[in-house]
Amino acid sequence: MDTEKKAPIAKRPAWREFLPLVVIVLVVLGVSQAAQHWQAAGQAESLRATTRPGDIVMLSSTDCVFCRRARSWLDAEKIAYSECFIELDAACAALYRAQMAPGTPTFLVKGQRIVGFDKQRILDVIAAPR
Repeated sequence: MDTEKKAPIAKRPAWREFLPLVVIVLVVLGVSQAAQHWQAAGQAESLRATTRPGDIVMLSSTDCVFCRRARSWLDAEKIAYSECFIELDAACAALYRAQMAPGTPTFLVKGQRIVGFDKQRILDVIAAPR
């Protein structure tokens, strides 16, 4: 008989079994984020190229976080638009009421109402023939 004792086989920690899965998930998330960034950059470029002064009017509220986000993006991307605040301008408030909009921001893109900040929809309306 063999009296020599064999060394026990070292067991891998449980977390190491999931390491390949974690790496795959992180890679997929990174690729997804990059794709979203490139899509947004493409949308901005298309809007910059096709938008004329007066094409986009944003009806805003002074305390609207979504209005601030839309304004920040439009400004950062240098897209031509005009903005009016429904609490500060009576004509703007009347225009907002006439649109029967449920909230802000409400965009008038070539006269078409878009509620909320939907870059793709704005681009679609801008790109459509008049």
